[in-house]
Amino acid sequence: MLTIMAAATLTLSTLVPADGPTVQTAPDYVRVEVVTVNGSGCPAGTAAVATAEDRTTFTVTYSQFLAQAGGSSEPTDFRKNCQLALQLSYPQGFTVGITQADYRGFAHLLAGASGMEQGNYYFAGTSPTARKPHHFHGPLSDNWQVTDTTQWDAIVYPPCGERRIFNVNTELRVQAGSSRGTSFMVMDSTDSNVSTRYHFSWKRC
Repeated sequence: MLTIMAAATLTLSTLVPADGPTVQTAPDYVRVEVVTVNGSGCPAGTAAVATAEDRTTFTVTYSQFLAQAGGSSEPTDFRKNCQLALQLSYPQGFTVGITQADYRGFAHLLAGASGMEQGNYYFAGTSPTARKPHHFHGPLSDNWQVTDTTQWDAIVYPPCGERRIFNVNTELRVQAGSSRGTSFMVMDSTDSNVSTRYHFSWKRC
């Protein structure tokens, strides 16, 4: 069994002042810690997170997140999901929202097979973002990447001074269809290009 490693890769920080234009800056630190992990796509010990130095995104990396169908796969293998509850820590005087999620993985879909990725995220006490399914069709054997974005005026920020749990839900599905043999989709840390990246939007209180 592989042990999950989480690597955070960050881009330019975006700080949105309450009553002013966007400023390229970020707080002195931000930490993201896993509180709970649930789901068939991330058994205990196979999902974790980390932040990187410029504090504008964090990346989740998985080691056993694989959905497959056809061939010798089990009937329940066609759908895998992962639910993470994360604690974000950062200095007083800031609050944070999420502007974008980039999902990456690898797909091996035979002719006649299909796959799907979807996810959403939210802070405790707020409404989840809409699930946006992304569909793939065989024949396909390559890396894949999809992005979900939130409009600036729709970004949800926790009230200043509160630290709310950030919930992340991700799902993979594979349908064998008319194909012969095994098809699969994976988000697995054995490939350094495979990860999910969430982009911060910082706001001063």
